[in-house]
Amino acid sequence: MGQSKNPRRVSEQQAMAKGRLIRTSPQKLNLVAQLIRGMPVEKALAELTFSHKRVAQHVKKVLESAIANAENNHDLDIDSLIVDQAFVGKNMVMKRWRARARGRTGKILKPFSEITIVVKEVEEAA
Repeated sequence: MGQSKNPRRVSEQQAMAKGRLIRTSPQKLNLVAQLIRGMPVEKALAELTFSHKRVAQHVKKVLESAIANAENNHDLDIDSLIVDQAFVGKNMVMKRWRARARGRTGKILKPFSEITIVVKEVEEAA
């Protein structure tokens, strides 16, 4: 006897992907996440492909994973997917120090973030 099946975290018409330990601050990552919220997935992929922000490539990878999850795991039509949610959270912070004058130290914080992207299948209006 194995474990019982985990309950779905999203509804039947949705699929989710999560990217963890992305080496940027949550504030910078949220600027890229704002670009794609509510967009159709093909438009969002094009937006991320031509974005000048470094972190856009990480977000694109997570979005592609969410699309693959929708297609392979949940049998959703990829042509009618939109980005339903894209939210950002904090992750760990590496703490480093730098020598300063008179025997003191300066604190250097290197933040990590995580992003969750939820795609949803919508019916096309006739």
